[in-house]
Amino acid sequence: MSEDGVFASKVNGLYKKLCKDEWNSVTAGIIVAFLSVMILVWARPWGAVGAMRNWGEWILYATGLWDSLGLWKQAMPKSALLDTGSVIGIGFIAGAFVSANLGDNFDIRIPPVLEMCKGIVAGVLMGVGSTLAGGCNVGGMYNAIGNLAANGFAMWLGLVLGVVLGLKYIYWEMENISWGSGGAATINVPVAVRRILAVLGLAGLVWGAYAYGDQVIHVADYENLGEGEALGIAGGLGGLLLIAAGLGYTMQRGRWCMVQGFREPHMTGDWTLAKGVMVSILMLAVGIAVVKATGLREPVHYVRGTFGLGGVLGGFIFGLGAMLAGGCGSGTLWRVGEGQIKLWLVVPFFGVTNAVLTPLFKQWGLNEGTAGKGGVLGQWIYMPDTFLGYGGTLAVIALAMCLWYLIVSWNEDTGKLMVEM
Repeated sequence: MSEDGVFASKVNGLYKKLCKDEWNSVTAGIIVAFLSVMILVWARPWGAVGAMRNWGEWILYATGLWDSLGLWKQAMPKSALLDTGSVIGIGFIAGAFVSANLGDNFDIRIPPVLEMCKGIVAGVLMGVGSTLAGGCNVGGMYNAIGNLAANGFAMWLGLVLGVVLGLKYIYWEMENISWGSGGAATINVPVAVRRILAVLGLAGLVWGAYAYGDQVIHVADYENLGEGEALGIAGGLGGLLLIAAGLGYTMQRGRWCMVQGFREPHMTGDWTLAKGVMVSILMLAVGIAVVKATGLREPVHYVRGTFGLGGVLGGFIFGLGAMLAGGCGSGTLWRVGEGQIKLWLVVPFFGVTNAVLTPLFKQWGLNEGTAGKGGVLGQWIYMPDTFLGYGGTLAVIALAMCLWYLIVSWNEDTGKLMVEM
């Protein structure tokens, strides 16, 4: 083979590894943890709820319900192109869209009628659960534990219980419900069109980052430092967009869905994805502990007053909804990027439900509490501020991940925790 032929084969091999092969769950988890620390240092932690809530607010505004409900102080929602949560969501979906088209995973997939109906119910349940828990599986569990907040463990427990119940329901549905099995269709997208779409997606991301330029993010402090207080953030929206795109690309390439990591050990006994999630959480916690202990970022990110009822009940409802949806908060968004219509339906119902309930919870006094105080939904606990300190907090998180490792690996060999059909 000529030197040119060898080089071409190396290029094809690299393209296959980066763009077509499914990434190992641990490899994807390490990259997700790295990018999660990077996005925090750049601007703020990432999540899925902020984007969907902003988009839900715009749906309410467009339909005239924004004024008629009278739940919001501002005259209109914040621009979806300037809201940091929305920018993260746009970047995340765009990254997943690019990955899906480069890897030949993008087609327009229309589900059966029953699955469409389940998508609506799932969106509402996920909106309710994320409001109660102070976030979805990302902000309420993954990034909460990673940001050293006790409420992440409460939602973790609720998610497991909700996923198990959801699995029991799916088994029951398979045996007892035949309605709504029709209507499924797949619109196949030609390979050449996929490549064009991938190029357009990349060009859109580059253009978006360039259009944002050096615009510095100034966000209202939503993390309990005081009403109306603002934080000047060093990074800009362009960087936020690109890092979020990296997260979307990685999670789609690795088929990385956190709720699936909770589901598979109880469904098939397989703990491959669970292993990736536990490694990712531990690496994230170590990275963020360094960032926060050195004062590079405020310690209050994703610390919620939901260590109690809010976290457990919210996680339970969210986990049940995610099982009906077929994807968690982040899993929903990357599946949107690969053309799954059921998840396109989940997003607006998720967003509208969360957008309505968030101000209602404030009106009803169901606030999440503040530092050192408890609320109706639970306690506000930043673990390094307790007797644990940073070292003890990391030890607790490492112990929790080791315990999870032992349980799911034991279950893979024994099947004791599997839900029977």
